[in-house]
Amino acid sequence: MATEAEERLKKLEWFKKQKIDPYPYSFNVKNKIEDLRKSFSKYKNKKTIIAGRLTAIRGHGKAVFADIEDSTGKIQLLVRIDVTGKKQFEIFQHLDRGDIVGVEGTLMKSKRGEMTIQVKKITLLCKCVAPLPDSWTGVKDKEIRYRKRYLDLIINPDVKKIFITRTKIINAIREFLDKRGYLEVQTPILQSIYGGAAATPFRTHLNHLNMNIYLRTADELYLKRLIVGGFEKVYEFGKDFRNESIDSTHNPEFTQLEIYTAYIDYKGVAKLFQDIMKYVCKKVVGTTEITYQGKKLDFGKWEQISMVDAIKKYAKINVKGKSLVELKKIANDNNIEIPKSPTVGKLISTIHEELAESKIVKPTLVMDYPIETTPLCKPLRKGDKNFVERFEPIAAGMELGNAYSELNDAKLQEKLLRDQVKERKNTDEPWTSDLDKDFISSLEYGMPPTGGIGIGIDRIVMLLTDRPYIREVIFFPFMKPE
Repeated sequence: MATEAEERLKKLEWFKKQKIDPYPYSFNVKNKIEDLRKSFSKYKNKKTIIAGRLTAIRGHGKAVFADIEDSTGKIQLLVRIDVTGKKQFEIFQHLDRGDIVGVEGTLMKSKRGEMTIQVKKITLLCKCVAPLPDSWTGVKDKEIRYRKRYLDLIINPDVKKIFITRTKIINAIREFLDKRGYLEVQTPILQSIYGGAAATPFRTHLNHLNMNIYLRTADELYLKRLIVGGFEKVYEFGKDFRNESIDSTHNPEFTQLEIYTAYIDYKGVAKLFQDIMKYVCKKVVGTTEITYQGKKLDFGKWEQISMVDAIKKYAKINVKGKSLVELKKIANDNNIEIPKSPTVGKLISTIHEELAESKIVKPTLVMDYPIETTPLCKPLRKGDKNFVERFEPIAAGMELGNAYSELNDAKLQEKLLRDQVKERKNTDEPWTSDLDKDFISSLEYGMPPTGGIGIGIDRIVMLLTDRPYIREVIFFPFMKPE
């Protein structure tokens, strides 16, 4: 007995024997299914020409129903031999679920009141020779869904909605920033010196110049060069790459939005970020109040708390004023791995990441990080100089971004970056970044007071589409070879 795949190949041969091209070059589409559904009275009993994929075929005999789907929606087809004629009906009988076809017919309603196109002519545009998974069970296996996203999109209609929403989110952010005078720019992805994030890069080789280069881990240092050059408001939707963990919130290739604004500090950036989130939520989902994995979140209301106070509130541990020895004991008591070359600031940050961050559910700006967490940020103007003007927005236990009052003191910046390079060379990383002397040089010409933020677009999409895994919101997430 022939398999379904073999039967499909037989039908393909039938088309060829009938001298019907199963892979024609084009088709003159006149209508989209969404338009027909929205304006039924306008198109009723009129000729329509659509194209799409057959997603179901029902019934036998001289009248058959089918479903066809294009990028805008789905509609029912009625194929009757007394309307199409024998030859056209025979063509339809050699079609399968999954075939891409062009349809000419008349828009009507069936006896059950369902919007239907009564087919007069059908044209095969592409024969589907691989049997599609069952339409009822769909594609449930996550490995198959992510690896064969095209199949996921064909079978699971809700998946398309995720990526349509993703585009709407990006467009809404772009609209918000453009209206406020920001300039969208593009900076290098291939860099001779990587920087702007404490992350492990991907390394490659530029043959023509015989030199090692890196995929960027962040856009930051080049965007700051533009601020030096006189642009006061810039942003970039960039692909960044980090050779690190793959888990529910991390993918080696991810989309990050970075925004830099002259003459504001991290408090100004905090307001900007909150305004962006309100605007996007209202524009895309109609409200700032959403439900994410059963948790109620309101992106119109952001709490603010210092890192030290967040640890006290969510981990029930007071780290304020604690010595290095005391912090090591706290880490050991809570089975936290102590970082190499530990300092008071590093341990406070590690304790926050391990014990507090995941418990922060309500949208919260965690402010004032230890100075050891970044060499690119200004120290607190008031309070402990061992802390810097940095915040991270966190919601549902997930970090959404990273923001600073940007350091613009060239000499201090050089010292801090040199310290960072020295520290990296003492780690087990297979390679480390050199000092970006050109970036230091740019600061010597003067960068105005500036506030900057990097926002994880994939994670924002996760929240607004209620998806627990980052791979759900990336078209083609990185996968191990089969």
